[in-house]
Amino acid sequence: MNSKSKGVKSTIALALVATISLTAGCSGNNNTVATGNNNAGTEKDTSNSTSTPSSNHFKMWLGWSQTINNNSLIQKYWKTEEPKLDVQFEATQGDVTTALNLKLNTGGFDDAAIFSRNQVIDNAMKRSKLIQPLEQYFDMPDKYPNLAAIPKQYLEQMKDSEGHIWSIPSWFDTNPSDPFPGWSSNAWFIRTDILEKTGMKEDDLKTLNGVETYLEKASALKDDSGKPLLPLGVFMDSNDENMILSAFGVPVATAGGVTPVKKDGDNFIFEYDNPGFKAAYQWMNRLYNKGLIDPEAVTDKAERYREKIKSGRYAMNIGSFWNFNQSLWEQLDGPTSPGWFYKPIPFPKVDGVTQVGETNIINPYPGFDTYISNKTKNLDAILKFYDYALTPVPEQSQIVGDGPEGKYWGWDDQPYGAWKFIDPEYKELRSSGDPVKIAQLSPSFWQSSNYSNKWYAWFTNENTHAGQAKTAEFSQTISKFGATRVAENYDMVLAKAGGAWEKYKPELETVYKEYRAKLMMAENDAKFEKTWNEFTSALETRAHWSELKTEWTDQAMNRS
Repeated sequence: MNSKSKGVKSTIALALVATISLTAGCSGNNNTVATGNNNAGTEKDTSNSTSTPSSNHFKMWLGWSQTINNNSLIQKYWKTEEPKLDVQFEATQGDVTTALNLKLNTGGFDDAAIFSRNQVIDNAMKRSKLIQPLEQYFDMPDKYPNLAAIPKQYLEQMKDSEGHIWSIPSWFDTNPSDPFPGWSSNAWFIRTDILEKTGMKEDDLKTLNGVETYLEKASALKDDSGKPLLPLGVFMDSNDENMILSAFGVPVATAGGVTPVKKDGDNFIFEYDNPGFKAAYQWMNRLYNKGLIDPEAVTDKAERYREKIKSGRYAMNIGSFWNFNQSLWEQLDGPTSPGWFYKPIPFPKVDGVTQVGETNIINPYPGFDTYISNKTKNLDAILKFYDYALTPVPEQSQIVGDGPEGKYWGWDDQPYGAWKFIDPEYKELRSSGDPVKIAQLSPSFWQSSNYSNKWYAWFTNENTHAGQAKTAEFSQTISKFGATRVAENYDMVLAKAGGAWEKYKPELETVYKEYRAKLMMAENDAKFEKTWNEFTSALETRAHWSELKTEWTDQAMNRS
Protein backbone atom coordinates (compact mmCIF):
# COMPACT_ATOMS: atom_id res chain seq x y z
CA MET A 1 0.00 0.00 0.00
CA ASN A 2 2.77 2.42 0.88
CA SER A 3 5.31 1.44 -1.76
CA LYS A 4 4.58 2.67 -5.23
CA SER A 5 7.73 1.74 -7.09
CA LYS A 6 7.69 -1.15 -9.50
CA GLY A 7 10.51 -2.78 -7.58
CA VAL A 8 8.58 -2.80 -4.35
CA LYS A 9 5.43 -3.93 -6.14
CA SER A 10 7.27 -6.91 -7.53
CA THR A 11 8.55 -7.83 -4.10
CA ILE A 12 5.59 -7.46 -1.76
CA ALA A 13 2.46 -7.00 -3.81
CA LEU A 14 1.30 -10.56 -3.25
CA ALA A 15 1.03 -9.85 0.43
CA LEU A 16 -0.73 -6.54 -0.11
CA VAL A 17 -4.17 -7.90 -0.70
CA ALA A 18 -7.28 -7.35 1.25
CA THR A 19 -8.51 -10.59 -0.22
CA ILE A 20 -7.34 -13.99 0.90
CA SER A 21 -7.08 -16.37 -1.98
CA LEU A 22 -5.93 -19.78 -3.10
CA THR A 23 -5.60 -21.76 0.09
CA ALA A 24 -5.51 -25.44 1.02
CA GLY A 25 -5.89 -28.50 -1.14
CA CYS A 26 -5.67 -27.54 -4.77
CA SER A 27 -4.35 -24.18 -3.80
CA GLY A 28 -1.01 -23.08 -2.51
CA ASN A 29 -0.78 -23.04 1.24
CA ASN A 30 0.90 -19.98 2.64
CA ASN A 31 0.34 -21.20 6.18
CA THR A 32 3.19 -23.68 6.26
CA VAL A 33 5.09 -22.16 9.14
CA ALA A 34 6.27 -23.07 12.56
CA THR A 35 4.44 -25.57 14.69
CA GLY A 36 6.01 -24.18 17.82
CA ASN A 37 7.23 -26.02 20.86
CA ASN A 38 4.47 -27.43 23.02
CA ASN A 39 6.77 -27.32 26.02
CA ALA A 40 8.60 -24.11 25.31
CA GLY A 41 9.22 -22.91 28.80
CA THR A 42 6.90 -22.26 31.69
CA GLU A 43 4.69 -19.33 32.61
CA LYS A 44 6.87 -16.26 32.90
CA ASP A 45 6.73 -13.51 35.48
CA THR A 46 5.28 -10.55 33.59
CA SER A 47 5.80 -8.05 36.38
CA ASN A 48 8.71 -6.47 34.45
CA SER A 49 6.96 -6.40 31.09
CA THR A 50 5.31 -3.04 31.60
CA SER A 51 7.40 -0.04 30.69
CA THR A 52 7.52 3.43 32.03
CA PRO A 53 5.86 6.16 29.94
CA SER A 54 9.34 7.46 29.10
CA SER A 55 10.20 4.35 27.10
CA ASN A 56 10.69 5.48 23.50
CA HIS A 57 12.28 2.55 21.73
CA PHE A 58 11.74 -1.14 20.92
CA LYS A 59 12.86 -3.88 18.57
CA MET A 60 10.49 -5.36 16.00
CA TRP A 61 11.12 -8.83 14.58
CA LEU A 62 9.63 -9.23 11.09
CA GLY A 63 8.32 -12.67 10.21
CA TRP A 64 9.63 -12.43 6.65
CA SER A 65 12.85 -11.70 4.75
CA GLN A 66 13.51 -8.05 3.95
CA THR A 67 16.41 -5.69 3.36
CA ILE A 68 16.77 -3.62 6.53
CA ASN A 69 18.43 -0.25 7.09
CA ASN A 70 17.69 0.91 10.62
CA ASN A 71 18.86 4.42 9.79
CA SER A 72 16.17 5.03 7.16
CA LEU A 73 14.58 8.46 6.64
CA ILE A 74 11.16 7.32 7.84
CA GLN A 75 12.58 5.77 11.00
CA LYS A 76 14.36 9.04 11.68
CA TYR A 77 11.04 10.84 11.21
CA TRP A 78 9.36 8.44 13.64
CA LYS A 79 12.08 9.12 16.19
CA THR A 80 12.23 12.90 15.96
CA GLU A 81 8.75 13.96 14.78
CA GLU A 82 5.93 11.44 15.14
CA PRO A 83 5.28 9.29 17.10
CA LYS A 84 8.70 10.09 18.68
CA LEU A 85 9.71 6.45 18.91
CA ASP A 86 12.90 4.67 17.91
CA VAL A 87 11.85 1.46 16.13
CA GLN A 88 14.60 -0.98 15.15
CA PHE A 89 13.83 -3.88 12.82
CA GLU A 90 15.15 -7.40 12.52
CA ALA A 91 14.14 -9.48 9.48
CA THR A 92 13.83 -13.24 9.36
CA GLN A 93 16.74 -14.94 7.66
CA GLY A 94 16.06 -18.12 5.73
CA ASP A 95 13.16 -20.44 6.42
CA VAL A 96 10.45 -18.88 8.59
CA THR A 97 9.58 -22.19 10.25
CA THR A 98 13.15 -22.81 11.32
CA ALA A 99 13.63 -19.22 12.45
CA LEU A 100 10.49 -19.18 14.60
CA ASN A 101 11.18 -22.51 16.23
CA LEU A 102 14.76 -21.50 16.96
CA LYS A 103 13.66 -18.17 18.44
CA LEU A 104 11.00 -19.73 20.67
CA ASN A 105 13.35 -22.44 21.87
CA THR A 106 16.15 -20.03 22.76
CA GLY A 107 14.27 -17.61 24.99
CA GLY A 108 12.09 -15.75 22.51
CA PHE A 109 12.29 -12.31 20.93
CA ASP A 110 13.18 -9.11 22.77
CA ASP A 111 10.13 -6.88 22.37
CA ALA A 112 7.66 -7.49 19.54
CA ALA A 113 7.24 -9.83 16.57
CA ILE A 114 4.87 -9.50 13.63
CA PHE A 115 3.66 -12.33 11.39
CA SER A 116 1.08 -12.77 8.71
CA ARG A 117 -2.05 -14.08 10.44
CA ASN A 118 -1.67 -17.81 10.76
CA GLN A 119 -3.31 -20.26 13.14
CA VAL A 120 -0.21 -22.43 13.39
CA ILE A 121 1.96 -19.45 14.34
CA ASP A 122 -0.66 -18.26 16.82
CA ASN A 123 -0.76 -21.67 18.49
CA ALA A 124 3.03 -21.80 18.62
CA MET A 125 3.25 -18.37 20.24
CA LYS A 126 0.67 -19.23 22.89
CA ARG A 127 2.22 -22.60 23.68
CA SER A 128 5.64 -21.01 24.12
CA LYS A 129 4.40 -19.02 27.13
CA LEU A 130 6.77 -16.26 26.04
CA ILE A 131 4.12 -13.68 25.12
CA GLN A 132 1.68 -11.62 27.16
CA PRO A 133 -2.11 -11.08 26.89
CA LEU A 134 -3.12 -7.67 25.56
CA GLU A 135 -6.90 -7.36 25.86
CA GLN A 136 -6.80 -4.60 28.49
CA TYR A 137 -4.99 -2.21 26.14
CA PHE A 138 -7.87 -2.19 23.62
CA ASP A 139 -10.10 -0.63 26.24
CA MET A 140 -8.04 2.43 27.15
CA PRO A 141 -9.42 5.21 24.88
CA ASP A 142 -7.80 7.96 26.94
CA LYS A 143 -4.33 6.47 26.53
CA TYR A 144 -4.54 4.48 23.30
CA PRO A 145 -7.56 5.87 21.41
CA ASN A 146 -6.80 4.18 18.10
CA LEU A 147 -6.34 0.76 19.67
CA ALA A 148 -9.72 1.31 21.28
CA ALA A 149 -11.17 2.21 17.85
CA ILE A 150 -10.34 -1.18 16.30
CA PRO A 151 -13.70 -2.68 15.16
CA LYS A 152 -14.96 -4.84 17.99
CA GLN A 153 -15.81 -7.83 15.79
CA TYR A 154 -12.13 -8.18 14.96
CA LEU A 155 -11.18 -8.27 18.63
CA GLU A 156 -14.01 -10.60 19.61
CA GLN A 157 -12.85 -13.14 17.05
CA MET A 158 -9.38 -13.12 18.59
CA LYS A 159 -10.40 -13.93 22.16
CA ASP A 160 -9.52 -17.34 23.55
CA SER A 161 -11.75 -19.33 25.90
CA GLU A 162 -10.62 -17.20 28.84
CA GLY A 163 -11.17 -13.90 27.05
CA HIS A 164 -7.51 -13.20 26.38
CA ILE A 165 -6.24 -11.50 23.23
CA TRP A 166 -2.64 -12.41 22.49
CA SER A 167 -1.69 -10.06 19.68
CA ILE A 168 -2.26 -6.60 18.22
CA PRO A 169 -4.20 -7.00 14.97
CA SER A 170 -3.27 -4.93 11.93
CA TRP A 171 -3.81 -4.63 8.19
CA PHE A 172 -7.59 -4.66 8.51
CA ASP A 173 -10.33 -2.61 6.85
CA THR A 174 -11.39 0.26 9.09
CA ASN A 175 -14.98 -0.20 7.88
CA PRO A 176 -15.89 -3.92 7.80
CA SER A 177 -19.41 -3.14 6.58
CA ASP A 178 -18.07 -1.55 3.38
CA PRO A 179 -14.73 -3.24 2.78
CA PHE A 180 -12.15 -2.50 0.14
CA PRO A 181 -12.34 -5.23 -2.53
CA GLY A 182 -8.59 -5.60 -2.71
CA TRP A 183 -6.37 -6.84 -5.50
CA SER A 184 -8.07 -9.33 -7.79
CA SER A 185 -5.34 -10.93 -9.89
CA ASN A 186 -6.73 -14.37 -10.76
CA ALA A 187 -8.27 -14.80 -14.19
CA TRP A 188 -8.03 -16.13 -17.73
CA PHE A 189 -5.76 -13.89 -19.83
CA ILE A 190 -5.78 -13.52 -23.59
CA ARG A 191 -3.09 -12.10 -25.88
CA THR A 192 -5.15 -9.66 -27.95
CA ASP A 193 -2.56 -9.58 -30.75
CA ILE A 194 -2.75 -13.36 -31.13
CA LEU A 195 -6.54 -13.26 -30.94
CA GLU A 196 -6.55 -10.85 -33.87
CA LYS A 197 -4.28 -13.15 -35.87
CA THR A 198 -6.69 -16.07 -35.39
CA GLY A 199 -9.53 -13.99 -36.80
CA MET A 200 -11.57 -14.43 -33.61
CA LYS A 201 -13.19 -11.87 -31.29
CA GLU A 202 -13.38 -11.68 -27.51
CA ASP A 203 -17.07 -12.61 -27.70
CA ASP A 204 -16.00 -15.93 -29.20
CA LEU A 205 -14.27 -16.80 -25.92
CA LYS A 206 -17.36 -16.67 -23.72
CA THR A 207 -17.71 -20.46 -23.75
CA LEU A 208 -15.29 -23.29 -23.07
CA ASN A 209 -15.75 -24.51 -26.64
CA GLY A 210 -14.81 -21.08 -27.92
CA VAL A 211 -11.63 -21.12 -25.85
CA GLU A 212 -10.69 -24.54 -27.23
CA THR A 213 -11.23 -23.29 -30.77
CA TYR A 214 -8.96 -20.33 -30.09
CA LEU A 215 -6.23 -22.56 -28.63
CA GLU A 216 -6.38 -24.84 -31.65
CA LYS A 217 -6.04 -21.92 -34.06
CA ALA A 218 -3.27 -20.36 -32.00
CA SER A 219 -1.31 -23.62 -32.03
CA ALA A 220 -0.88 -23.20 -35.79
CA LEU A 221 0.80 -19.80 -35.33
CA LYS A 222 4.44 -18.99 -34.62
CA ASP A 223 6.04 -16.56 -32.22
CA ASP A 224 8.49 -13.83 -33.25
CA SER A 225 11.39 -16.29 -33.22
CA GLY A 226 9.61 -18.66 -35.59
CA LYS A 227 8.73 -21.28 -32.99
CA PRO A 228 5.19 -22.68 -32.77
CA LEU A 229 3.18 -20.85 -30.13
CA LEU A 230 2.40 -22.61 -26.89
CA PRO A 231 -1.41 -22.34 -26.83
CA LEU A 232 -2.01 -22.28 -23.07
CA GLY A 233 0.26 -21.58 -20.12
CA VAL A 234 -0.64 -22.56 -16.55
CA PHE A 235 1.88 -22.06 -13.74
CA MET A 236 1.05 -25.08 -11.60
CA ASP A 237 3.96 -24.53 -9.23
CA SER A 238 1.87 -21.63 -7.91
CA ASN A 239 -1.43 -23.51 -8.23
CA ASP A 240 -2.71 -21.40 -11.12
CA GLU A 241 -4.81 -24.37 -12.25
CA ASN A 242 -7.20 -23.13 -9.59
CA MET A 243 -8.59 -20.66 -12.13
CA ILE A 244 -9.69 -23.60 -14.27
CA LEU A 245 -11.31 -25.23 -11.25
CA SER A 246 -13.10 -21.95 -10.59
CA ALA A 247 -14.60 -21.90 -14.09
CA PHE A 248 -16.01 -25.34 -13.33
CA GLY A 249 -17.73 -23.99 -10.20
CA VAL A 250 -15.18 -25.06 -7.58
CA PRO A 251 -14.37 -22.43 -4.90
CA VAL A 252 -10.62 -22.19 -4.37
CA ALA A 253 -10.37 -19.38 -1.79
CA THR A 254 -10.94 -18.91 1.92
CA ALA A 255 -10.57 -15.99 4.29
CA GLY A 256 -7.84 -17.66 6.27
CA GLY A 257 -9.69 -20.93 6.82
CA VAL A 258 -8.11 -24.33 6.37
CA THR A 259 -9.98 -25.28 3.19
CA PRO A 260 -12.35 -23.73 0.64
CA VAL A 261 -15.91 -25.05 0.55
CA LYS A 262 -19.08 -24.40 -1.43
CA LYS A 263 -22.23 -23.63 0.54
CA ASP A 264 -25.21 -25.53 -0.86
CA GLY A 265 -28.29 -24.68 1.18
CA ASP A 266 -27.59 -25.95 4.68
CA ASN A 267 -24.81 -28.23 3.43
CA PHE A 268 -21.21 -27.72 2.40
CA ILE A 269 -19.41 -29.30 -0.53
CA PHE A 270 -15.67 -29.74 -0.09
CA GLU A 271 -13.48 -29.04 -3.11
CA TYR A 272 -12.31 -32.59 -3.84
CA ASP A 273 -15.91 -33.80 -3.59
CA ASN A 274 -17.22 -31.11 -5.93
CA PRO A 275 -18.22 -32.67 -9.31
CA GLY A 276 -16.58 -29.71 -11.01
CA PHE A 277 -13.20 -30.72 -9.62
CA LYS A 278 -13.07 -33.95 -11.57
CA ALA A 279 -14.65 -32.34 -14.65
CA ALA A 280 -12.01 -29.61 -14.64
CA TYR A 281 -9.21 -32.17 -14.63
CA GLN A 282 -10.89 -34.15 -17.38
CA TRP A 283 -10.86 -30.97 -19.48
CA MET A 284 -7.22 -30.26 -18.66
CA ASN A 285 -6.32 -33.86 -19.48
CA ARG A 286 -8.04 -33.63 -22.86
CA LEU A 287 -6.24 -30.38 -23.70
CA TYR A 288 -2.92 -31.83 -22.59
CA ASN A 289 -3.32 -34.87 -24.81
CA LYS A 290 -4.23 -32.59 -27.75
CA GLY A 291 -1.07 -30.56 -27.20
CA LEU A 292 -2.96 -27.41 -26.23
CA ILE A 293 -1.39 -26.99 -22.77
CA ASP A 294 2.32 -26.32 -22.33
CA PRO A 295 3.78 -29.80 -21.67
CA GLU A 296 6.13 -28.23 -19.09
CA ALA A 297 3.23 -26.79 -17.04
CA VAL A 298 3.66 -29.38 -14.30
CA THR A 299 7.42 -28.81 -13.92
CA ASP A 300 8.12 -25.15 -14.78
CA LYS A 301 9.49 -22.84 -12.11
CA ALA A 302 8.84 -19.11 -11.92
CA GLU A 303 11.92 -17.92 -13.79
CA ARG A 304 11.31 -20.25 -16.74
CA TYR A 305 7.58 -19.52 -16.86
CA ARG A 306 8.13 -15.75 -16.82
CA GLU A 307 10.77 -15.97 -19.52
CA LYS A 308 8.30 -17.74 -21.81
CA ILE A 309 5.72 -15.01 -21.19
CA LYS A 310 8.29 -12.25 -21.74
CA SER A 311 9.42 -13.73 -25.05
CA GLY A 312 5.84 -14.11 -26.29
CA ARG A 313 5.67 -17.91 -26.30
CA TYR A 314 2.05 -18.16 -25.06
CA ALA A 315 -1.24 -17.37 -26.77
CA MET A 316 -3.16 -17.50 -23.49
CA ASN A 317 -2.44 -17.85 -19.78
CA ILE A 318 -4.58 -18.82 -16.83
CA GLY A 319 -3.67 -17.79 -13.29
CA SER A 320 -2.55 -14.78 -11.26
CA PHE A 321 -1.01 -11.86 -13.10
CA TRP A 322 1.49 -11.49 -10.25
CA ASN A 323 3.03 -14.73 -11.52
CA PHE A 324 3.54 -13.17 -14.96
CA ASN A 325 5.81 -10.46 -13.50
CA GLN A 326 3.72 -7.37 -14.14
CA SER A 327 6.81 -5.36 -15.09
CA LEU A 328 6.28 -6.88 -18.56
CA TRP A 329 3.65 -4.22 -19.18
CA GLU A 330 4.41 -1.70 -16.44
CA GLN A 331 7.67 -0.71 -18.09
CA LEU A 332 6.09 -0.08 -21.49
CA ASP A 333 4.70 3.08 -23.08
CA GLY A 334 3.02 1.28 -25.95
CA PRO A 335 2.63 -1.99 -27.88
CA THR A 336 6.33 -2.77 -28.26
CA SER A 337 6.46 -6.14 -26.46
CA PRO A 338 4.13 -9.13 -25.94
CA GLY A 339 3.35 -8.05 -22.37
CA TRP A 340 1.40 -5.04 -23.65
CA PHE A 341 -1.23 -7.26 -25.27
CA TYR A 342 -2.30 -9.22 -22.19
CA LYS A 343 -5.90 -8.70 -21.12
CA PRO A 344 -8.12 -10.53 -18.60
CA ILE A 345 -11.35 -12.02 -19.95
CA PRO A 346 -14.41 -13.28 -18.03
CA PHE A 347 -14.41 -16.92 -16.95
CA PRO A 348 -15.76 -18.94 -19.90
CA LYS A 349 -19.18 -20.52 -19.52
CA VAL A 350 -19.06 -24.24 -18.68
CA ASP A 351 -22.13 -26.38 -19.32
CA GLY A 352 -24.01 -27.05 -16.09
CA VAL A 353 -22.14 -24.40 -14.07
CA THR A 354 -24.33 -21.53 -12.90
CA GLN A 355 -21.80 -19.82 -10.63
CA VAL A 356 -18.02 -19.77 -10.91
CA GLY A 357 -16.06 -20.75 -7.84
CA GLU A 358 -14.62 -17.94 -5.74
CA THR A 359 -10.97 -17.14 -6.36
CA ASN A 360 -10.91 -14.18 -3.99
CA ILE A 361 -12.65 -13.66 -0.67
CA ILE A 362 -12.91 -10.07 0.51
CA ASN A 363 -11.74 -10.41 4.05
CA PRO A 364 -11.79 -7.16 6.04
CA TYR A 365 -10.43 -8.98 9.09
CA PRO A 366 -6.81 -8.43 10.20
CA GLY A 367 -4.08 -9.91 8.05
CA PHE A 368 -1.20 -9.55 10.52
CA ASP A 369 -0.63 -10.13 14.24
CA THR A 370 1.99 -8.55 16.46
CA TYR A 371 2.97 -10.50 19.56
CA ILE A 372 4.64 -8.84 22.55
CA SER A 373 7.23 -10.57 24.65
CA ASN A 374 6.41 -10.97 28.33
CA LYS A 375 9.96 -9.88 29.15
CA THR A 376 9.94 -6.60 27.21
CA LYS A 377 10.83 -3.39 29.05
CA ASN A 378 9.25 -1.32 26.28
CA LEU A 379 5.58 -2.22 26.29
CA ASP A 380 4.33 1.36 26.31
CA ALA A 381 6.48 2.25 23.30
CA ILE A 382 5.11 -0.69 21.33
CA LEU A 383 1.53 0.23 22.17
CA LYS A 384 2.12 3.89 21.30
CA PHE A 385 3.56 2.94 17.93
CA TYR A 386 0.53 0.83 17.04
CA ASP A 387 -1.79 3.55 18.30
CA TYR A 388 -0.06 5.77 15.73
CA ALA A 389 0.06 3.20 12.92
CA LEU A 390 -3.61 2.29 13.35
CA THR A 391 -4.98 5.83 13.19
CA PRO A 392 -8.29 5.27 11.34
CA VAL A 393 -7.84 7.60 8.35
CA PRO A 394 -7.69 6.36 4.72
CA GLU A 395 -4.12 7.50 4.12
CA GLN A 396 -2.58 6.13 7.32
CA SER A 397 -0.73 3.25 5.69
CA GLN A 398 0.74 5.75 3.23
CA ILE A 399 1.84 7.90 6.18
CA VAL A 400 3.42 4.94 7.94
CA GLY A 401 5.27 3.99 4.78
CA ASP A 402 6.34 7.35 3.37
CA GLY A 403 5.72 9.96 6.01
CA PRO A 404 2.96 12.59 6.26
CA GLU A 405 1.46 14.28 3.21
CA GLY A 406 3.61 17.19 2.16
CA LYS A 407 6.95 15.74 3.24
CA TYR A 408 7.95 13.27 0.54
CA TRP A 409 4.62 12.87 -1.24
CA GLY A 410 1.56 15.02 -1.88
CA TRP A 411 -1.85 15.13 -3.50
CA ASP A 412 -1.68 15.66 -7.24
CA ASP A 413 -5.17 17.14 -7.47
CA GLN A 414 -7.20 16.85 -4.28
CA PRO A 415 -7.22 14.81 -1.05
CA TYR A 416 -8.02 11.16 -1.70
CA GLY A 417 -7.42 11.57 -5.40
CA ALA A 418 -4.23 11.09 -7.37
CA TRP A 419 -0.90 11.63 -5.63
CA LYS A 420 2.80 11.76 -6.46
CA PHE A 421 6.21 11.94 -4.83
CA ILE A 422 7.23 15.58 -4.42
CA ASP A 423 10.84 15.07 -3.33
CA PRO A 424 12.92 14.29 -6.47
CA GLU A 425 15.66 12.39 -4.65
CA TYR A 426 13.17 10.40 -2.60
CA LYS A 427 11.20 9.58 -5.76
CA GLU A 428 14.31 8.43 -7.61
CA LEU A 429 15.34 6.02 -4.85
CA ARG A 430 11.78 4.87 -4.14
CA SER A 431 11.24 4.05 -7.82
CA SER A 432 14.63 2.40 -8.32
CA GLY A 433 13.47 -1.17 -7.73
CA ASP A 434 16.64 -1.67 -5.67
CA PRO A 435 15.82 -3.04 -2.18
CA VAL A 436 18.99 -1.51 -0.73
CA LYS A 437 18.12 1.97 -2.02
CA ILE A 438 14.50 1.67 -0.90
CA ALA A 439 15.62 0.55 2.56
CA GLN A 440 17.52 3.83 2.91
CA LEU A 441 14.17 5.59 2.77
CA SER A 442 11.68 3.41 4.62
CA PRO A 443 11.15 0.00 6.22
CA SER A 444 7.89 -0.14 4.20
CA PHE A 445 6.08 -1.27 7.31
CA TRP A 446 2.56 -1.11 5.87
CA GLN A 447 1.72 -4.38 7.65
CA SER A 448 1.39 -2.47 10.93
CA SER A 449 -1.35 -0.16 9.62
CA ASN A 450 -4.86 -0.43 8.17
CA TYR A 451 -6.68 0.34 4.93
CA SER A 452 -9.95 1.78 3.68
CA ASN A 453 -12.32 1.65 0.73
CA LYS A 454 -12.26 5.47 0.66
CA TRP A 455 -8.79 5.68 -0.88
CA TYR A 456 -6.26 3.17 -2.14
CA ALA A 457 -2.80 4.50 -2.86
CA TRP A 458 -1.78 1.92 -5.46
CA PHE A 459 -4.83 2.69 -7.59
CA THR A 460 -4.10 6.42 -7.61
CA ASN A 461 -0.32 6.79 -7.73
CA GLU A 462 1.61 8.66 -10.39
CA ASN A 463 2.68 6.49 -13.35
CA THR A 464 5.93 7.06 -15.24
CA HIS A 465 4.95 4.60 -18.00
CA ALA A 466 1.56 4.10 -19.66
CA GLY A 467 1.73 0.40 -18.89
CA GLN A 468 1.81 1.00 -15.15
CA ALA A 469 -1.89 1.86 -15.20
CA LYS A 470 -2.73 -1.59 -16.55
CA THR A 471 -2.15 -3.45 -13.27
CA ALA A 472 -4.80 -1.52 -11.33
CA GLU A 473 -7.12 -1.65 -14.33
CA PHE A 474 -6.71 -5.41 -14.57
CA SER A 475 -7.46 -5.83 -10.87
CA GLN A 476 -10.60 -3.72 -10.97
CA THR A 477 -11.82 -5.51 -14.10
CA ILE A 478 -11.21 -8.98 -12.63
CA SER A 479 -13.09 -8.10 -9.45
CA LYS A 480 -16.26 -7.84 -11.56
CA PHE A 481 -15.98 -11.36 -13.07
CA GLY A 482 -18.14 -12.95 -10.37
CA ALA A 483 -15.38 -14.83 -8.53
CA THR A 484 -15.05 -12.34 -5.66
CA ARG A 485 -17.30 -11.98 -2.61
CA VAL A 486 -17.21 -10.85 1.02
CA ALA A 487 -16.16 -13.41 3.61
CA GLU A 488 -18.64 -15.53 5.52
CA ASN A 489 -18.04 -17.28 8.82
CA TYR A 490 -17.38 -20.61 7.13
CA ASP A 491 -14.55 -19.06 5.11
CA MET A 492 -12.65 -18.56 8.36
CA VAL A 493 -12.91 -22.02 9.94
CA LEU A 494 -9.50 -22.69 11.46
CA ALA A 495 -7.62 -25.82 12.39
CA LYS A 496 -8.41 -27.21 15.81
CA ALA A 497 -5.34 -27.06 18.03
CA GLY A 498 -3.83 -30.53 18.02
CA GLY A 499 -6.57 -31.76 15.72
CA ALA A 500 -6.76 -33.55 12.39
CA TRP A 501 -6.15 -30.51 10.19
CA GLU A 502 -2.94 -29.66 12.02
CA LYS A 503 -1.84 -33.27 11.69
CA TYR A 504 -2.89 -34.21 8.17
CA LYS A 505 -3.05 -31.00 6.14
CA PRO A 506 0.57 -31.31 4.92
CA GLU A 507 -0.15 -34.83 3.66
CA LEU A 508 -3.39 -33.65 2.05
CA GLU A 509 -1.40 -31.12 0.04
CA THR A 510 1.22 -33.72 -0.84
CA VAL A 511 -1.44 -36.10 -2.15
CA TYR A 512 -3.02 -33.38 -4.27
CA LYS A 513 0.26 -32.23 -5.80
CA GLU A 514 1.26 -35.80 -6.54
CA TYR A 515 -1.95 -36.69 -8.33
CA ARG A 516 -2.70 -33.43 -10.15
CA ALA A 517 0.18 -34.14 -12.54
CA LYS A 518 -0.94 -37.73 -13.00
CA LEU A 519 -4.52 -36.64 -13.70
CA MET A 520 -3.46 -34.06 -16.25
CA MET A 521 -1.03 -36.37 -18.03
CA ALA A 522 -3.12 -39.57 -18.10
CA GLU A 523 -2.77 -41.10 -21.57
CA ASN A 524 -6.47 -41.83 -22.14
CA ASP A 525 -9.89 -41.82 -20.47
CA ALA A 526 -9.43 -45.27 -18.95
CA LYS A 527 -6.12 -44.31 -17.34
CA PHE A 528 -7.64 -41.06 -16.14
CA GLU A 529 -10.40 -43.00 -14.34
CA LYS A 530 -7.84 -45.35 -12.81
CA THR A 531 -5.77 -42.39 -11.60
CA TRP A 532 -8.87 -40.65 -10.25
CA ASN A 533 -9.79 -43.73 -8.19
CA GLU A 534 -6.24 -43.91 -6.86
CA PHE A 535 -6.40 -40.22 -5.95
CA THR A 536 -9.66 -40.51 -3.99
CA SER A 537 -8.32 -43.61 -2.25
CA ALA A 538 -5.13 -41.78 -1.26
CA LEU A 539 -7.20 -38.90 0.11
CA GLU A 540 -8.79 -41.35 2.56
CA THR A 541 -5.88 -43.62 3.42
CA ARG A 542 -3.07 -41.09 3.54
CA ALA A 543 -4.77 -37.75 4.23
CA HIS A 544 -7.74 -38.94 6.34
CA TRP A 545 -10.13 -36.94 4.17
CA SER A 546 -13.33 -38.02 5.95
CA GLU A 547 -11.84 -37.20 9.33
CA LEU A 548 -10.78 -33.77 8.11
CA LYS A 549 -14.27 -33.01 6.82
CA THR A 550 -15.86 -34.12 10.06
CA GLU A 551 -13.56 -31.90 12.13
CA TRP A 552 -14.19 -28.96 9.79
CA THR A 553 -17.96 -29.40 10.10
CA ASP A 554 -17.71 -29.50 13.90
CA GLN A 555 -15.57 -26.34 13.89
CA ALA A 556 -18.02 -24.61 11.56
CA MET A 557 -20.96 -25.43 13.83
CA ASN A 558 -19.05 -23.96 16.78
CA ARG A 559 -18.62 -20.69 14.84
CA SER A 560 -22.28 -20.35 13.94
